[in-house]
Amino acid sequence: MLHTTQLYQHVPETRWPIVYSPRYNITFMGLEKLHPFDAGKWGKVINFLKEEKLLSDSMLVEAREASEEDLLVVHTRRYLNELKFLFERVEGISRATIIDLDAHQGNGHERDFMDDKRVYIMDVYNRHIYPGDRFAKQAIRRKVELEWGTEDDEYLDKVGRNIEKSLQEHLPDVVVYNAGTDILEGDRLGGLSISPAGIVKRDELVFRMVRGRHVPILMVTSGGYQKRTARIIADSILNLFGLGLIGPESPSISAQNSDTPLLPPAVP
Repeated sequence: MLHTTQLYQHVPETRWPIVYSPRYNITFMGLEKLHPFDAGKWGKVINFLKEEKLLSDSMLVEAREASEEDLLVVHTRRYLNELKFLFERVEGISRATIIDLDAHQGNGHERDFMDDKRVYIMDVYNRHIYPGDRFAKQAIRRKVELEWGTEDDEYLDKVGRNIEKSLQEHLPDVVVYNAGTDILEGDRLGGLSISPAGIVKRDELVFRMVRGRHVPILMVTSGGYQKRTARIIADSILNLFGLGLIGPESPSISAQNSDTPLLPPAVP
């Protein structure tokens, strides 16, 4: 029986590859203000980008919520928390890489793809914080465990070198990039000490290296438990746009095409 869905939509070329919905911003009688996570940060990011005249509502792609019937086309009810539909429904996708740069170990997707050789996982995280999931670590193909208070230079060096090696070991058809901002200095849950400029440079580094290999990249903004993270995310998007790394028709960019090299000439 043919399944009909409203999930997919034609996206005009005038729209940006930025997916957003006002429903992302969670409110409940003001109680969200008591939670450490800024539940309205995505709306703030969009507002910052509008203030900078980069975006308007007509340029955004609004996400459509998948119905249960949509999800059951590719998943059992027990298996709905996994993302393996990517390989079954998207033409040309047979290998994927997850670059997880949130401060916490990504044990959810690691357990999901534990024995799936199509998915290469690189995870860079604070080794001392939640979740510390030893079983899930078995799924990580490139593991980078950080110490408390890791700062910009060490962090960017480790991220750049390991992305290079990851892409050499497993050249994917798509990269899913978890761009958590809980690595920001002062984030009590992340425990790292990366500056706002370091986060912007990190995102630039990832996009340069992935786009330099002509691989599409999907960036999700993930964790970040300070009010100022929305401004940093917006600044990063503005930087990526200014460098030609994102936009309606962004060309592929050389991984080393920058005034300040992101990596040394040789990676041992």
